[in-house]
Amino acid sequence: MIRLTLLIRLLGMPILWMGVVQIVFGELSIYVFHDGLERYFTITGLTASSTALLLLGAMRRHKIATVTNREAILYVVLTWWLVGFLGAIPIMLIADLSFTDAAFESISALTTTGATVLSGLDEMPKSFLLYRQFLQWMGGLGVVIFVVAVLPMLNIGGMKLLKAETPGPFKDEKIAPRVKHTAHFLWYVYLSLTIACALSYWLAGMSAYDAIAHSFTTVSTGGFSTYDASMGHFDSELILWLANLFMLAGAISFALHYRVFSMRSCLLYLHDEECRSFLVIVLAMSLVVTLMLSQQGLFDSLFTRFTQATFHIVSFITSTGYGATGFTQWGGALPLILVFVGYIGGCAGSTAGGNKIIRNVISVKSIFLETKQLVHPNGVFTLKFQGRPIPFEVRNSIMAYMCLAAVTTMVLTILVMMTGMSFTAAFTGVAACLNVLGPGFGELGSNFAPLSDTGTWIMSFAMILGRLEYFTVLAIASPLMWRE
Repeated sequence: MIRLTLLIRLLGMPILWMGVVQIVFGELSIYVFHDGLERYFTITGLTASSTALLLLGAMRRHKIATVTNREAILYVVLTWWLVGFLGAIPIMLIADLSFTDAAFESISALTTTGATVLSGLDEMPKSFLLYRQFLQWMGGLGVVIFVVAVLPMLNIGGMKLLKAETPGPFKDEKIAPRVKHTAHFLWYVYLSLTIACALSYWLAGMSAYDAIAHSFTTVSTGGFSTYDASMGHFDSELILWLANLFMLAGAISFALHYRVFSMRSCLLYLHDEECRSFLVIVLAMSLVVTLMLSQQGLFDSLFTRFTQATFHIVSFITSTGYGATGFTQWGGALPLILVFVGYIGGCAGSTAGGNKIIRNVISVKSIFLETKQLVHPNGVFTLKFQGRPIPFEVRNSIMAYMCLAAVTTMVLTILVMMTGMSFTAAFTGVAACLNVLGPGFGELGSNFAPLSDTGTWIMSFAMILGRLEYFTVLAIASPLMWRE
């Protein structure tokens, strides 16, 4: 049985957090940016905060007990929709958008997708742009993980919330005995990488504002920028290489980062099979795209081609979605390659989207194992990852995930095409949203404004579906979820 009083009390926490964030941006608008937007942020923030405090106060007498799996799943899904809607209100008022488009923009930010319906970013108020950037940073590691980290009352049952939120096939691994400490460590690493990224951008020539704003969306692998030209605005190869470094950092397991920081050994990155495979794939695909850019005669020097190729491969495989040139106009198979690496994704337990490297590696190993078994029917073979045997149930779950990802892409693409989009726009848009990647092609090459309201809601659903890796969202539609 799902306890509504427990859910209401838990949902009061992300509502309170969103209210506080909006009040802070109201203060920034007044005292830092002087752009006259304080009323939009403050009124919505005070309303959300007051509502949350009333809910928490009314439900205070209901003691929080252990959270069940069903309650954890429902809480996580409701939290993402709820904070997406709350985050949309200032966007709707400031950018003069419909609620549908504002909700899309907010959900895109919080899921770190980076797809946008806006244009003319260069002229927009700074507090508004920084708000979008911060929403991506906040959503990068996960709103629920933040709640678990800062609220000790979730110490009981918190692991179930963490498992429902965290991407990857192995959800029982912890880096600390207590789940609250695990969440703390993850946020310490996340904050440290963000500060290092901001300082690097600033030293490379960005203004302090741009450095902070883009550090939020680089480490979170979100991809929002304060400029229509994205990273291309800065016309700096040094900045592109710094972006590569911190996008890769955001796409590597944060538990692995913590072990590296704790043991002070960067060799741990190479000893980890998933991380090692990830870096090899990035290098190999970058070289392939460099060769293709040379064949098409794009860019003047080999180093520039390699820079552009590496930047866009890293941007897409980490699901960041930054751009530096008119990559949507690249010819031949280049757009398809970018979409393909977007499906590959980053490492499990990171801010990146996609199918995750560990699933891809185990899937390829499974294919080779089945082929070997066919050639040697009497042989006994063991599938291993990182030197350890892979349990059969994990293999099954990975195969089910990969199949579900393919079927979902096909179904959603057809649904979006039924709203009037071309196949190219529908397929690449759905791929961008499911993989929390951002950029599309065809009619969606500039932004997602050409979508109808129906298409926009389909894409919003796809973003949350991809961010929570399908099963968490789809479990709600299962009769087993509601069966006593």
